[in-house]
Amino acid sequence: MHGRDPATGLDCVGLAAWALRAGGFAGDVPTGYALRGGDAEKVAALLDAVLIRADDARAGDVVLLRTGPGQLHLGIRAGAGLVHADAGLRRVVLRPGDVSWPVIGCWRMGD
Repeated sequence: MHGRDPATGLDCVGLAAWALRAGGFAGDVPTGYALRGGDAEKVAALLDAVLIRADDARAGDVVLLRTGPGQLHLGIRAGAGLVHADAGLRRVVLRPGDVSWPVIGCWRMGD
C-alpha cells in the first residue's frame, strides 16, 4: 500500500501516477488513504482537478472502479483489458477482457 516506485512496488494510485507521469503529468499524488472506506465523489473530484473526465474509457485512460463495499480501485484501460495493481497477487497485472467491476468514471490527460 502506498507504493510509488516500480522497482519496489506500486499500489493502484502509484500505478496511475506512474502511467500519468510517463505521459507528462507532474502533479501531486495523494497519500495517507486507507484500503477501505474511500469516498468516490472525493476521489472523482481529485481526478477532475487534474484530468479530463471521459464518457467512455479508451486505452491509456485512468478508470475509477468500485471493487467491493467501501473499496475503490484505480486501473489503466488497455486495449486488451485493464492494467491494475492486484493486491492478492502483489503485482501489476493485465486483466484481459471487459472490466468486471462497476466503473465509477474514467479520465484522461488533455490532448
